[in-house]
Amino acid sequence: MLPIRIAANGNVMPWQEASIGTEANGLRLASVEANVGDVVQRGQTLATFASDTVSAELAQSRAAVAEAEAALAEAEGNAQRARQLEASGAMSAQLIFQHITTERTARARLEAARAIENTQQLRLAQAQVLAPDDGVISARSATVGAVLPAGQELFRLIRLGRLEWRAEVAASDLERLQPGQSARVTLPGGHELEGRVRTIAPVVDVSTRNGLVYVDLPASDVARAGMFARGEFELGTRQALTLPRSAVQLRDGFGYVHRVDEDGRVTESKVGLGQHMGDRVEILSGLEPDARVVASGGAFLGHGDRVVEIEGLGEGIIAEGAPGLTTSLTRGQP
Repeated sequence: MLPIRIAANGNVMPWQEASIGTEANGLRLASVEANVGDVVQRGQTLATFASDTVSAELAQSRAAVAEAEAALAEAEGNAQRARQLEASGAMSAQLIFQHITTERTARARLEAARAIENTQQLRLAQAQVLAPDDGVISARSATVGAVLPAGQELFRLIRLGRLEWRAEVAASDLERLQPGQSARVTLPGGHELEGRVRTIAPVVDVSTRNGLVYVDLPASDVARAGMFARGEFELGTRQALTLPRSAVQLRDGFGYVHRVDEDGRVTESKVGLGQHMGDRVEILSGLEPDARVVASGGAFLGHGDRVVEIEGLGEGIIAEGAPGLTTSLTRGQP
């Protein structure tokens, strides 16, 4: 049995990457608490802006709120007395309406002052740049002393530190893949990781006719975002005729085996080669399953040489070649 595999190439990339910027506008960056490669937690402080100006404006807005509250209290008292005198006719309707309008205006001014206070509190909170999720800092552009506009990116974060392999697979092979299948990814340097197919892209690139297959990778110290990697998807197993590698001689890009007939005569035959697995190689054509071939030492035998069995049939038969060499015979294994 040989495994059924689909080979592919692709890049190792972050599962999701977050852009962390500043919401404060026109503030000076006072300190930077994180650097590239740091593992951070959700809510951790990454950078801090100078907040003296914002604190002063917040204090001013709080004073404005207190003033508006006092004005509203006075207006409410006047409006309440005006309503009580409305039935007696001791106060004109115009003056009563004026007191009620003043009350409403004072209440609106208080709400506006409180909105300004909330804005200043929000600006003060924005003076600290916090990590939006657990992960690893992958890039940093924050510089102490810089005065930055709102929206300026300061850091990039690989969320949860998760990486994935984005394999480019031929469109004809995409239908054979499904989420959950295993994939063995080989990184530069020979390191191997066992991944799982998470999803398959719904579109195929029109220029390459390849589709992306997203493979989740386990946590590793050797995998890095941006690496190029090769890999194989495991699809199951299949029946195949195989021989030991030592039984096949390669010459001019073709494979040859030394068959042994019933009389012990050696005949060289050309065979079609398929997949290699360990110390065995798949034979696609040119050999019957029950044929006897020289398993080792075939390079020392020529066409028509005679070999004589010494031990019984089966894998690893010991035979003597005509030139006096000792070799072994084997049969193809389905």
